Amino acid sequence: MYILGISCFYHDASACIVRNGKLIAAAQEERFTRKKHDSGFPANAIRYCLKEAGIGIDEVNYVGFYEKPLLKFERVLYQHLEMFPRSFNTFVASIPSWFNEKLRVIRILKKKIKYKGDVLFVDHHMTHAAGSFLISPFNKAAVLSIDGVGEWTTTVYGMCEENDIHLMKEIKFPHSIGLLYSTITAYLGFSVNNSEYKVMGLSAYGDMNKDTNLYYKKLRKVIDIKDDGSYFLDMSYFVYHYKNRMPSEKLCKLLGGSISIRDSEMTKRHKDIAAALQLITEDVGMKILNYLYKETKCENLALSGGVALNSVFNGKILRNTPFKNIWIQPDPGDGGTSVGVAFYVYNVILNKKRNYVLEDAYLGPGYKTEEIKTFLDNNKIKYLQFKDNDDMLKETAKLIFHNNIVGWFQGRMEWGPRALGARSILSNPCNKKMKQILNVKVKHRERFRPFAPVVCGEDALKYFECDNPIPKPTDFMLMVYPIRKKYHRLIPAVTHADGSGRLQTIKESQNFLYYRLIKEFCKLSGIPILINTSFNIRGEPIVCRPEDAYRCMMGTEIDYLVIDRFLIKRSDNKKDIWDSEAYAND
Repeated sequence: MYILGISCFYHDASACIVRNGKLIAAAQEERFTRKKHDSGFPANAIRYCLKEAGIGIDEVNYVGFYEKPLLKFERVLYQHLEMFPRSFNTFVASIPSWFNEKLRVIRILKKKIKYKGDVLFVDHHMTHAAGSFLISPFNKAAVLSIDGVGEWTTTVYGMCEENDIHLMKEIKFPHSIGLLYSTITAYLGFSVNNSEYKVMGLSAYGDMNKDTNLYYKKLRKVIDIKDDGSYFLDMSYFVYHYKNRMPSEKLCKLLGGSISIRDSEMTKRHKDIAAALQLITEDVGMKILNYLYKETKCENLALSGGVALNSVFNGKILRNTPFKNIWIQPDPGDGGTSVGVAFYVYNVILNKKRNYVLEDAYLGPGYKTEEIKTFLDNNKIKYLQFKDNDDMLKETAKLIFHNNIVGWFQGRMEWGPRALGARSILSNPCNKKMKQILNVKVKHRERFRPFAPVVCGEDALKYFECDNPIPKPTDFMLMVYPIRKKYHRLIPAVTHADGSGRLQTIKESQNFLYYRLIKEFCKLSGIPILINTSFNIRGEPIVCRPEDAYRCMMGTEIDYLVIDRFLIKRSDNKKDIWDSEAYAND
C-alpha cells in the first residue's frame, strides 16, 4: 500500500511517500525549484517520491493533505469580517489564491499529476502531532505542537498511545506564540517564516536575565501567561490579523520605534529584544510542558510545530521539566506535515500497525557515480577521482585541517531544514577566524550568525554539557547545549557568544562516510568535531543536484568540492561555467 503525503500553499511545500507503513522518500519542493521556502504545488517533490518508490501515480492508494482548507478559509473569513473595514485591502488581495489554489486541491491533483483516487484532509496540528509521534520510538508519549497558526489552532497538547492521538487542549488564533515570534522577527528587520532562527541566534548576544532585561519587561505587557502555560496576547499591539504586515505602531512605540538590522548597526538594543523574545517563548513552553506532564504522567515527549525548530528552547526541556525522553522529527515545521499526514492516514485512519521508526534523515535524491562523472565531463570541469573511500576521507580531512572550506556532497539529500552531512559545507572548528570567513566569504550572511558543530556520538558528552543519555533530536541538529568551558579555546569557531553550540551528533550506522571523515580529522587535530553548515548561500535553498553544488562553489570562496569520489578545486576551473544558466545534462 502506498500513501502520498502533501503539504503546500503556505510555505515549505513538500511531499513524501509511505509504502506499507515505511517512509521511502521525502523532499521539500524548494530543493528542486531553487526557490527558498517554495509554497507552490510540490510537483517536483512528488515526481521524485514516485520515482524513488518505483511506482506511477495510479499505484498510489491514498493522498493525504496536511490541513483542512475549508476550515482554514472559515477562519480567514471570520478574522477579516471581524476587522472590517480595516481588513478590506488584505482580504481582497488574498482571495485569488484561495479560489485558484487553496480550495481546489482535488482538482489540482487531477490536473498536475493525474491523480484520480481518494484525497484525505487532516487537521493541521494533528498532522504535526502525527509527524512527530508516529515515527518516534515511543509507544506512548505526551505531545505538544506550537506554531503560527493552522486552521484555527496555534498551540495544542495531548496524549498518544500506539495508533491513537488524543489532542486535549488548544489555544486558538489570533493568540499565538509563533506569531509573536514572527512579529518581533519582522520588527527587527528580518523576513517572516524564514528568519526566526536568526533571532534565536541573536538572542545569545543579549541579556538573558529577566530581572535586568528592560525589553523582557516591556514584552510581558503584550502577553498574559497563566500557570498552565495558556496565554493571551493583547491584540492592540498587533495587526497581523487584518494587515499583511506584523508589527503595529503601538508595539514599535513600546519597544522604542521601528528598527531594522544591518551588521554595522547591531546594537545592544537589538540583542536584548531578541533575548527578551526568547525568554518569553521559553516561559510559555516550559509552563505548558510542566502542566502537560501533570496531566499525562508520561515521561516521553513528542514535540512538533514550527516552534519546535527553536533548538535553544529544546536543549533546556529535559533539565527544566519532568520529561525524561524527547523526540522531534527532522522537519517539525510545515514541511514535515506531509510526513505527518501520510502516517496519520496509514496508522490512524486505516488503523494499520505501526512498524517504522525514523533513524536518519537521508530521504532525498541521491546520484550515482556515473551520473556525476557525466555531468563533470560534459561541462569540462577539472577533477581528481579518488581510488577508494579511504583515500577520499584522508585527503578531505587533510584539506579541512589545513583550513580549506569543503563542499561535501554525498549520498541521498537530507530531509528537513538542516544540513546533516549529505549536502554540507565543512571546515575547521579550531580556527578562530573560520566563523568570519564562512559568514562573509562563503555564506554571504550576517556576521553574528553562529555555526554548528558535528561530533561523533560517543564523543559528545566529553565536549558538550548534554543530557545523558543524549536525546535523539541531536542527530537532526535540533538541540543547543553548552560547550564545556575547557574546550571553548580549542573549538572557537563553533562556540557561540553564550558558550553554546547547536549540536549535531552522528553515528557510524547513520552515515558511514561522514562519521569516518570526522574520525580522520580527529587523527590530525585531536578534535572529533567539524563545522557543519548547510551547502547554500544566503537566500538560496540547500543544494540538491550536482550542478547546484558546483554552481554554489564557483559563486563563493569554497575551496574544494568533494562530490561522491570526485575532488574539484575551485581555482582549477573557470567561473564562466558557473555563470551559465544551462548545463549539458540539465
